[in-house]
Amino acid sequence: MSLSTVGLLVLDLVVIVAAARVLGALARRLGQPAVIGEIAGGLLLGPVFLHGAGSAPVLFTAETRPTLKLIADIGVCVFMFLVGLGLERGLLTGQSRLAATVSFGSTVLPFGLGVLLAFYLWESHPGENRTAFVLFLGTAMSVTAFPVLARILTDMNLIRTPIGGIALAIAAMDDVMAWSLLALVTAVAGSGAGDFWTVALAVPYVLVMLGVVRPVLAKLAARRAGRPGGRVTWAAVLAAVAGGLWLSAMATDRIGLHLIFGAFLFGAVLPREGAAGLRRAVLPLTERACSVVLLPVFFVIAGFKVDLSSMDLTALGELGLILLVAVGGKFGGGFASARAIGMQPRHAVVLGTLINTRGLTELIVLSVGLQVGVLDQRLYSYMVVMALVTTAMAGVVLRFVYPADRVRLDIEALERTAAPDVVESALPHRSALPEKQS
Repeated sequence: MSLSTVGLLVLDLVVIVAAARVLGALARRLGQPAVIGEIAGGLLLGPVFLHGAGSAPVLFTAETRPTLKLIADIGVCVFMFLVGLGLERGLLTGQSRLAATVSFGSTVLPFGLGVLLAFYLWESHPGENRTAFVLFLGTAMSVTAFPVLARILTDMNLIRTPIGGIALAIAAMDDVMAWSLLALVTAVAGSGAGDFWTVALAVPYVLVMLGVVRPVLAKLAARRAGRPGGRVTWAAVLAAVAGGLWLSAMATDRIGLHLIFGAFLFGAVLPREGAAGLRRAVLPLTERACSVVLLPVFFVIAGFKVDLSSMDLTALGELGLILLVAVGGKFGGGFASARAIGMQPRHAVVLGTLINTRGLTELIVLSVGLQVGVLDQRLYSYMVVMALVTTAMAGVVLRFVYPADRVRLDIEALERTAAPDVVESALPHRSALPEKQS
């Protein structure tokens, strides 16, 4: 790589990071999560907006794009590692039945509607593998963005409410199901390193990670934490985690799946108990690097593939149908499931709105679909718009159906009726949330 190319690459990164920070801050001022602005920044820096059709790229040249793509892939792997690391088993303590019921309903209905939509869209977006296309559309409609949801709950002071805890638990379960379904789609699509027998190695690999690697890591973490004066250096921790992440990602890539599955699984098997020092050393730096530099590059790479310049009435009709299925399936499934087990109508609406958030998780799913040839560029572009709309609408809707004074009343009611460490009594469908409307 020549010196001029390196200079242009640095300039690209500066522009990407600056755009993400400015538009992220603007999104927060508008009451939206920062990721909305960051994704929008990626789309604005894409070729449709940065330069006209047929003209030479202004910044993102053919020389710098491969390196930017590599940085984006690293960012997605690190993000998926953090998602896996954030799936705490304690989220389901005392509320597994409710979370499982709503998660099932909010996955099955959108998946089924997505499958029906796929049969309709196949005529105008035909590909090589109809089965993979149908499964992928169902999966894409079933996604909930666990990290973005956590950010929305924090920003709106809902993280302290029972409904917030339930929503996080459901999103965590939805994430696991979504990644499992996406792994199946990539296998059916025939992507990656080989045939059916190679892809079938995914099952023993997952079993080894859960049954062997996780216990070994837990024992090592507990032993190290129990040594008097024993401390793990920052460099050693970072090197060990980076090495494990790389090996796991490479393993799933070699067996015919995507890198992200190995990254997610490695984060999920890292020990929680006896590793507080490890987590303190790894998380702050990793999260900062991922959010400030790596993910904004991914948004730009994703934006390169979005083309809305040829929208016509047919395309608008398809986009409207996609939005109808996405919102109706996810919100409808969550709302109906919550009501079926006795949740109050207002809180069922809140829960359905929250788990309709798709954000960055959907963008990663769509990028995988484009890479393995399941989606064409036009349908990918429409689905990206859907991801933005469903994420942005959460904050808007919640301000009407769950205003700040109502949130305060629910928190006060919970504090009066339940001990802080008793989660079971804090379930949204229980008496901790009063029926009286404010």
